[in-house]
Amino acid sequence: MIKPDAGWGSDFKRNVLRGLFLSVGLWPFIACGADVGLAGLFPGKALLTINGGAPRIVAVGATSSEGVKVVAIEGETATIEVDGKKRVLRVGQNVAVQASGAGPARVILTADSRGHFLANGSINGTSVRFMVDTGASLVSIGAGDARRMGIDPGKGVRGVSNTANGRVVVSLVKLNSVRIGDIELHNVDGSVHQNDMPALLGMSFLNRMEMQRNGDSMTLIKRY
Repeated sequence: MIKPDAGWGSDFKRNVLRGLFLSVGLWPFIACGADVGLAGLFPGKALLTINGGAPRIVAVGATSSEGVKVVAIEGETATIEVDGKKRVLRVGQNVAVQASGAGPARVILTADSRGHFLANGSINGTSVRFMVDTGASLVSIGAGDARRMGIDPGKGVRGVSNTANGRVVVSLVKLNSVRIGDIELHNVDGSVHQNDMPALLGMSFLNRMEMQRNGDSMTLIKRY
């Protein structure tokens, strides 16, 4: 949490906010033709960039002239509402979502400093942090995530997965739903590993997307 000093001068504050925006980067959330980024958080306020404009502070409960409302702030996240649809954004989050009604549902991901594409999403309605992995055949989760989601590996089919650490035993399961932003798929093939591991967004989800890569951005568009 970034805490402002009430004694800042206006020029100093503008310079600090400008530096904060540049250092955090623009992690966009696209909805209704508006490009909204969460650049930082203050107590009861969010530092937003809208349509590429200068960073501005929007208080909880307030709505910008573009129709972007800050609903709540909790920890390092802010809940934003645009066109009646709520999204939770994290400072430094690298996911952008296009609102429904503007063509096929899509998600725009931005690579992190290591070149990984990460996204907040959910499996069976339980939140999870995904790492996109085109080398993974299935959406894969570890034992801890499976317990959180109420998934019983014992009810799956025993299988073997080839990983960087060699062949490991997994449980093959059907995931009722996998969601990122406005994209939600049902009846997705998945695997549960015996140990904890990052959640991998594998090809059982990605094969049902049109994937477009442009530099450090990746766009996923749901196929109909």
